[in-house]
Amino acid sequence: MAGLGGYLAVFAGAGFGGVARYAVGLAVVRHYNGPFPLATFLINVSGCFAAGLIAGLLAQRTPPPHDHWRLLLVVGVMGGYTTFSTFGVETYRAIRDGYLAIAAANAVGSVLAGVAAAALGAAAARRGF
Repeated sequence: MAGLGGYLAVFAGAGFGGVARYAVGLAVVRHYNGPFPLATFLINVSGCFAAGLIAGLLAQRTPPPHDHWRLLLVVGVMGGYTTFSTFGVETYRAIRDGYLAIAAANAVGSVLAGVAAAALGAAAARRGF
């Protein structure tokens, strides 16, 4: 059980991750305004990479770091940064609005790219990124 320190670590990390997500989303939307939800896609894929990298780096430490680091960085920051709920809503809207190919590309592409990015992040950690 993480106790109060674990909750505080997640709380602090999620705030930082949420602000980072908002900033990246604004930056993407400034340059792209198409029907594909590119901002959410890029945020989720980069978040999967970062989560894989951070988790991999933390797992390699000897002695292992306090679990609060994992809670802060992976659960908090990356949890606040990535967004499955927005992915779901944007995919639903594409279906509702008749953009079936975009909805399918977003759903399949997000899952495949997210898993691949997490694996690449973990591999980068193993190679001493």
